[in-house]
Amino acid sequence: MTASENQKVAVITGGSRGIGKAVAEALVAQGIRVVIGDILDDDGHQTAQELNRQCAGDSQMVAYIHTDVTLYKDVIALFRFAEATFGGVDIAFLNAGIISGADNVFLPLEDEVEVNLPKVNITGVVKCTKVAVLHMAKRGGGVIVNTASVAGFLSSMQLAHYFATKHAVVGWTRSMEMLKDICNVRVNAVCPHWVATDMQGMILNKEGDDPYKQLVEHSPRVKMETVVRGVMMLIEDEKRNAETLLTLPGDVIRVQERIAEYEELSTPEYAALVDSYQPQVLEHYKKQLEHALDRYGL
Repeated sequence: MTASENQKVAVITGGSRGIGKAVAEALVAQGIRVVIGDILDDDGHQTAQELNRQCAGDSQMVAYIHTDVTLYKDVIALFRFAEATFGGVDIAFLNAGIISGADNVFLPLEDEVEVNLPKVNITGVVKCTKVAVLHMAKRGGGVIVNTASVAGFLSSMQLAHYFATKHAVVGWTRSMEMLKDICNVRVNAVCPHWVATDMQGMILNKEGDDPYKQLVEHSPRVKMETVVRGVMMLIEDEKRNAETLLTLPGDVIRVQERIAEYEELSTPEYAALVDSYQPQVLEHYKKQLEHALDRYGL
């Protein structure tokens, strides 16, 4: 089944439950078709069936495909499946993430302890972005929203590894600002505080007598609807690009501004060089995009 040309299509990673599922529900409510990619196959199929049952008059608004975001073959299959099923991809909500192994400073000195968290939380976002951009560029543009976190601006010994991955997602998101001028693709990040999701449960179920659990148990929560509203703002407002949007307790949503540039890093001569460099690099990347599309087969 292929959607009509004016029908918007969204891809959601980690969409089987939690924030991803809530955003899928919001998108479907607006008539946007959704493809969920996840490794939780039972939950994924159940979520797709549940949302399809809610769509009166249209039996397939949501489809599911098994997706490991750390593998290019799975990510490519996800976006090609979305294109084959619904006609293209306009929106990508890159939400897949894990928190296990986050308190890693004194864990055993074993390689796998440090591998999985950044592999999913950072590399997964990078791989999905690269594939999403190609499909969106073919379609004339689109928008990507990454799930970062308030943790991307803070520090915590107890969850140091997790916090580091979310700092990386913030940096990656802001670094994609030029994509809008290259191929009309906007990239933003939603940065929630603690939500009552499965990931938070994983913290509370940590082994041992960790006093950090008490802090998490009593920490203020952000409502799921606040997070969803933030994601929808980033999708719908075409002026929002390379933006990091905090969603906080008390139904507060606000942009986390960047720090000011360090004046010591520039001179008048260097600033003039940067001004002349911008149009050159834009053309350079447009040519790289053409080569990437040819290489990918779009």
